[in-house]
Amino acid sequence: MDLRGFTGSRHRVMAAACAVTLSFAISACGGSEGEGEDAKVPSAEVSKAPSADVGRSAPEDGPLAEVNGNGITLTVDSAVRDGGGFLTVSGKVTNGKGSFWTAGEWKSDESELSKSAGSMAGATIVDAVGKKKYLILRDTGGRCLCTLFEGGIDSNESVDWFAQFPAPPDETSKVQLQVPTMPPATIEISEG
Repeated sequence: MDLRGFTGSRHRVMAAACAVTLSFAISACGGSEGEGEDAKVPSAEVSKAPSADVGRSAPEDGPLAEVNGNGITLTVDSAVRDGGGFLTVSGKVTNGKGSFWTAGEWKSDESELSKSAGSMAGATIVDAVGKKKYLILRDTGGRCLCTLFEGGIDSNESVDWFAQFPAPPDETSKVQLQVPTMPPATIEISEG
């Protein structure tokens, strides 16, 4: 009996099972409070605004939330959960400081995100009901899946922003967006 074909088939089945398991693990990842690691996602380009399918427009009855801190106003216009297990939060940031602003205080303390200085990399989502904290997603190059405020923001200027997180469970309809130096903003999740 020739076992070479049997062994090759077994290896292919094992490789396929590993790939499926890894796929589920990546899509289900969400950093919990105190964890230094977060979900890894395939490499993606980081842009200054969300893609067209994110649903960037503000709700008809106004923004989901607006918080102020240190002369900066952060407006949240949408928080959309998509079928792929991601939550994309977007809005506008306005510099009312009277001087140029670089978003340096919003960077992440994680060394993995050091390439994302001057961005939304320090933002987190907190699910108070599920008692879980979700860290911002990043690509395989160590850059956040969020807006990089390249070149900063001039005084009295507004810029669109977005940030992606692992989506909380379907039964979670409200979360808190926490951005360093800003008060927490409670936002309602919509389905994409």
